[in-house]
Amino acid sequence: MSAPSSVPTVPLDAAAVGEALAAMRGHAPLVQCLTNVVVAQWTANVLLAVGASPSMVDNPEEAGPFAAVADGVLVNLGTPQEATVAAMHGAVSAAAAAGTPWVLDPVGVGGLAWRSRVVVDLLAHASPALVRGNPSEILAFAGGGSGGRGPESVDAAEDALDAGRALAREHGTIVAVSGEVDHLTDGTRLVRVANGHRWLTQVTGGGCALGALMAAFAATTDDPLLAATAATATYTVAAEVAAERAAGPGSFAVALLDSLATLNPQELTEKVMLR
Repeated sequence: MSAPSSVPTVPLDAAAVGEALAAMRGHAPLVQCLTNVVVAQWTANVLLAVGASPSMVDNPEEAGPFAAVADGVLVNLGTPQEATVAAMHGAVSAAAAAGTPWVLDPVGVGGLAWRSRVVVDLLAHASPALVRGNPSEILAFAGGGSGGRGPESVDAAEDALDAGRALAREHGTIVAVSGEVDHLTDGTRLVRVANGHRWLTQVTGGGCALGALMAAFAATTDDPLLAATAATATYTVAAEVAAERAAGPGSFAVALLDSLATLNPQELTEKVMLR
């Protein structure tokens, strides 16, 4: 394992995280999801449960015009096809022109050459407001690794901190590194969110849906690091509550949607563990 990162830890106030949830629900942002076919329904259900409005417009003819009116955009490279990649280019260009925050989830980057080139091409249009990935993806994105095993990481979140900081500074973005403890940085500040449950890794789309939540919070929160933190906290605290009611991954998935719908700002403020 690499030495600990020198990024200073400046935890955001737990109350601000709760306030961000209230603000997001008050606005009910419209989130355009150009995401992978495996997780589209789960992602939409997560957004609906938390109080946002999902739209899965991902064809080349409509993606750009829709991104211009959406409140936030998710670009997830889980199952890219030529048509959806063309749609991603249109959506990113339109989002940048409209000042709409977009989130990049570079699934499998580094391990597969074509999607890695797609990431480079997308960044040529505009920098995302947030980048969310597992440690292996973040390391590969920064040029310091070869990627994981498909969507699975072979590295620890702590190992990717320096790479995440460099990416954040280079692209003027927030980098969120998922793991047992999530690490989020803007290149200077570092926030660790220590909530969650292992069953999140046994539900298809667990991480991908978090990217969509980040787009929802980025649409209604001025500080993108707070947006990423509040989205992560909402999802992982809801996961802890859901696990208390569930017997395994199947019932956990249903309980997670219920928990996202019933989680209130005060409960989030009380239960989030920021480091």
